[in-house]
Amino acid sequence: MGLPTPCPGLFPSHHLHTAFAHCFFNPFLPFSAVNKERHFSCEDCDGNVSGGFDASTSQIVLCQNNIGNQAHMNRVVTHELIHAFDHCRAHVHWFTDVRHLACSEVRAANLSGDCSLVNEIFRLHFGLKQHHQTCVRDRAILSILAVRNISKEVAQKAVDEVFESCFNDHEPFGRIPHNKTYARYAHRDFQNRDRYYSNI
Repeated sequence: MGLPTPCPGLFPSHHLHTAFAHCFFNPFLPFSAVNKERHFSCEDCDGNVSGGFDASTSQIVLCQNNIGNQAHMNRVVTHELIHAFDHCRAHVHWFTDVRHLACSEVRAANLSGDCSLVNEIFRLHFGLKQHHQTCVRDRAILSILAVRNISKEVAQKAVDEVFESCFNDHEPFGRIPHNKTYARYAHRDFQNRDRYYSNI
């Protein structure tokens, strides 16, 4: 990866204030302040990788040479924020337990918009019955293979072992945020979820 350089206008500060971002950061604030310059790095990357989460520095790397538009940037940021959330919440062993990585990749593919109908049509992949699940499984396997030197069979086995529980884990959203409206609903639900317990 090259030296950090500014993203060409695709990562505006207001992204940190969207409903998506609030769902991620509210559980950790005020314990961790999010700083765009500290927690996000825009770099030129090798291959077709769009971004990554560096657990050692708690930093999200955005591959500016592989991100062509705002919608793609939003998906990549959300995908990597899910990894950051998992790192804080579940203490993921990224390099020693492929099942941990598989779970986070399933969650990221499921919740980030990677498998939206529009993206799948653009990829010329579409179907009706359980297509979202198939896409999530396939994207998780591709993501694992992009960062780990393992066989496709090992990646598939890891995804299969964790798929059901990780696919159904929608934290911090509480639902699959298929679009901005769903993200706003998810944020509202997140803000209100403690009210029920306080009235018991």
